[in-house]
Amino acid sequence: MLYETKKDSQGGFRKFVFRAAKATIKGSVFYGAYFVLSQYMAPVFTLIPSFQQSIEAFVIAYTVLLVAGELTWGTVYQHFLNVAKALFVVGYLILSTNSGIIELNLSSIRVAVDFKLVLTFAVLLSLLGVAKAVLQAVNYMSERAEPPVL
Repeated sequence: MLYETKKDSQGGFRKFVFRAAKATIKGSVFYGAYFVLSQYMAPVFTLIPSFQQSIEAFVIAYTVLLVAGELTWGTVYQHFLNVAKALFVVGYLILSTNSGIIELNLSSIRVAVDFKLVLTFAVLLSLLGVAKAVLQAVNYMSERAEPPVL
């Protein structure tokens, strides 16, 4: 009996180490992709300095949610974190784009871009992600509540 509990705890530890390695790899790949893309976006960052800070804040927050979601893989918390990640994207899109209108002051020229239609489609797609995560959570909970059929 003691051997079985030790074996179960080793299996649980192995699962956690595997999830931690997977989360580290996914987080590193996501942040690495941002780092490579930021090199190409350097001219834009020089024109709009606040844009770089905004993008970095988004990448850091999204990476934390991504890693936390991977660490909680196979639990109901994974689904809650997926909902939080999708809602974060919706909120970030709305706040960072000033509800679909971006205004820039370049020397003596003021440029205003209204792309509410594009923002609407992006938010709707993100809300599909929220719906998917909620349905996955409901499915997970229903599978846990029902006994397996033999």
